Amino acid sequence: MTQHQPSRKLRLGAFIMATGHHVAAWRHPGSQADSGVNIDHYIEVAQTAERGLFDQVFVADSPGVWHKGDRESFSRQGRISHFEPVTLWAALSAVTKHIGFVATASTTYEDPYLLARKFASLDHISKGRAAWNVVTTSAENVYGNFGLDTHPDPATRYERAHEFVDVVKGLWDSFDDDALVRDQASGIYFDPDKLHALNHVGKHLKVQGPLNIERSAQGHPVIVQAGSSGDGKELAAATAEAIFTAWTSLAEAQAFYKDVKGRMAKYGRQPEELLVLPGISPVIGRTDEEAQAKWAELQALIHPSVGLATLTPFWPGEDLSKWNLDAPPPHIPEPPKGINSRAHVVLELARREKYTVRQLYEYLAGARGHWVVVGTPETIADRMQEWFENGAADGFNVMPPVLPQSLNEFVELVVPELQRRGLFRTEYEGKTLRENLGLARPASRYATPLAKAA
Repeated sequence: MTQHQPSRKLRLGAFIMATGHHVAAWRHPGSQADSGVNIDHYIEVAQTAERGLFDQVFVADSPGVWHKGDRESFSRQGRISHFEPVTLWAALSAVTKHIGFVATASTTYEDPYLLARKFASLDHISKGRAAWNVVTTSAENVYGNFGLDTHPDPATRYERAHEFVDVVKGLWDSFDDDALVRDQASGIYFDPDKLHALNHVGKHLKVQGPLNIERSAQGHPVIVQAGSSGDGKELAAATAEAIFTAWTSLAEAQAFYKDVKGRMAKYGRQPEELLVLPGISPVIGRTDEEAQAKWAELQALIHPSVGLATLTPFWPGEDLSKWNLDAPPPHIPEPPKGINSRAHVVLELARREKYTVRQLYEYLAGARGHWVVVGTPETIADRMQEWFENGAADGFNVMPPVLPQSLNEFVELVVPELQRRGLFRTEYEGKTLRENLGLARPASRYATPLAKAA
């Protein structure tokens, strides 16, 4: 594709999955096997992403152990031990200056007051570079960690999520922007008339407030959401400023982009207030042959039990060990309840490509159903540009197959190609994550109409 100067720029996030997104990445010589608890590894990765002028880095998280499959596959997966994300990002904010930090936290299993406080703290510590990835937690192996007898159903989780986000945003507005005068001469530290108790009483939550920390440089941390089901799209349309999503074809990505942005008007929001960032896992070679060789090298590291474990969520209750790996799946079901959006992507992929069981798990091993692109820097840039310019994406969540190797390759080879085409920045535009993403600073809910308009 030719070089041009578009009026809008790609937004890039680096989605960091410890050793990398490929399920066998921890076995690869280009990875750091103990990276889940290796702070030096994360420092290197965050600084590499900042060198590449990425908007943000992101880690997924769950309040429980990630695994579905048998004991054999469990013993072979490399994601069993990893940092809590807010703690991690607070540390990394001290060794970076520009890049934003997206941390996942659950509206189903966390407390809204404590969540609001820790994210506000991260936003202050990072000087306005924090974001909250709002999740409702689909994993059904978590509820026992919180003294519950069952996992709430999807409708209940999303209903609570809408209320939860509103409460957290209200707590972030506890202090007016000018409440803390800190006048040493007069001895007045703050204006108590500019401190607001939330006094929320709702169906799921009862929270008094106020929060014991002032508004940050961003006003609020950026709100990110990652669900692509009907409920997830509705939550994003109402609350999110960026949404992470997974698609493997341009047509599907375009349909999602149009759908989620089309839901925003009923919440009084404009389409540009929400950035759609599909995942892309690039396997990069200086030639096509080199890229394909890298992909083959990774695929050869997949143990069959680990590969089959990636399919377990989509064929619940079945003994996949009895399947013929080199034949198509015996049947392709409708998406199981609770993970409909990702299951739709995976099962539609199996139908469309007519994959064998082995081919399907080899594809999913790369990025769990996200878009895997194998090729040269020019090929990767071509595909990104096509989606960006044709109503499928405002940017991408880049998912390196192996860390730190694959992120280094993206920064060194793909970023310059995107810049050459005028698609990506050559320097950071602002100091906060909001400024770099082109998002407005939210006014406090307690501000006067005149102040909000300003």
